[in-house]
Amino acid sequence: MATSDATVPGPGGTLDPKEKRKVLAGTMVGTTIEWYDFFIYAQAAGLVLAPLFLAPLADSNPGVAQVLSFATIGISFLFRPLGAIVAGHLGDRFGRKRILVFTLVLMGVATCVIGLLPTYAQIGLAAPILLILMRIIQGFSAGGEWGGAALMSVEHAPVSKRGYFGAYPQIGVPCGMILATFVVWAITAAIGTEAFLEWGWRIPFLLSFVLIIVGHLIRKTVEESPVFKHMQQRRAKSSAPLGRLFRKNTREVVLSALIFVANNAAGYLVIAFLATYASRPVEEFGLGMDRGPVLLATTLASFGWLISTLYGGWISDRIGRVRTFQIGYVLLAAWAIPMWFMVDTANIYMYFLGVFVFTLTFGLSYGPQSALYAEMFPAEVRYSGVSIGYALGAILGGAFAAMIAELLLTRYDASWTIGVYVVVLSLVSFIAVSLVRKDIQGIDLHAEGIEGPEPVTSDK
Repeated sequence: MATSDATVPGPGGTLDPKEKRKVLAGTMVGTTIEWYDFFIYAQAAGLVLAPLFLAPLADSNPGVAQVLSFATIGISFLFRPLGAIVAGHLGDRFGRKRILVFTLVLMGVATCVIGLLPTYAQIGLAAPILLILMRIIQGFSAGGEWGGAALMSVEHAPVSKRGYFGAYPQIGVPCGMILATFVVWAITAAIGTEAFLEWGWRIPFLLSFVLIIVGHLIRKTVEESPVFKHMQQRRAKSSAPLGRLFRKNTREVVLSALIFVANNAAGYLVIAFLATYASRPVEEFGLGMDRGPVLLATTLASFGWLISTLYGGWISDRIGRVRTFQIGYVLLAAWAIPMWFMVDTANIYMYFLGVFVFTLTFGLSYGPQSALYAEMFPAEVRYSGVSIGYALGAILGGAFAAMIAELLLTRYDASWTIGVYVVVLSLVSFIAVSLVRKDIQGIDLHAEGIEGPEPVTSDK
């Protein structure tokens, strides 16, 4: 029978207020730092990496160099499934907490190394090769990060608050975006654009070292998930969770991937494309706006993503995960094209308003994601299932979103065509989430199969 007691994280465990704060802080702060690392690269790819690491091509054909720079964002996504498979398998066998610490450190080391890399002018072709290698490591780490953080929060949550608890690792993504964009803006404002392009771009990457220490200390204090503890007590040895996942839950993996594509693509347009498009010269298919105000406006607009993500998790506990996602994707599709007409005014206030409303639409299809995915998979394969589904969705959605946007812009010279691209993906994700079983909300997360006990609440 369900309980509304806020200290009960589901069957078989209790969670006092102090531990609750540790779980929410550990998942949010750790995810924020992890995605700060990832987004710093996305920001740099749009602003500085093409002339620094693809110098000959940037001199002869800057448009193609920029497309390739955006493509390096996508390369790391191709290695997310590998990270998801490895981290998911180990997380299902040895615990969520250990893997979260490992992925955090791995991401931070790769980020710091990028900040120390010599450029093409210094070591030639080895520079972009080393850059891509570090991106591969970042992608591997990111593939294992989200699933662990999502499950640590949801598996500690009381049944009636899974959406709300699960929203905390989700807000780590807009928080990482805000932090990354703010740091780039602050450094640019402090030292000037020329110095930033010459050497200042390294500072945001090197700052990751400090953030890793903070995140590691916070995550060390969080207890292992009660669901994983229950799994350890229940079995003598674990079977191969990954093999079981694809034998019994392939449908859930495919659906979880498709559910994510539109949200992830839209998010990466804000993260990697919009500020670049707004601030580059008109002759390079840009708007010619001042970079500093654009970065600041993008940072402030991203607070809409944070606010709506928390709200999305909270409201999903009341009206259901599927319905919340469906409303979110309708709103995203509705605003995907009008936003570009506001951005194209090249007025900083209209730019801010357009992007702010755009990010507001993300939350309803992002806040409930942790809880929905956790309820879609049985305990033994849950880390693997949510991580792989998330990673595949990121490849289909955000991996090459900025590159596709750049290609559409240069092909049609009309930014609203990028909005059409988002509308199509929104339709795909809407259909996918509509195919999720609506009776899984409130299911026993300790259950060995998807059937579980009678659910507590329903999307119906």
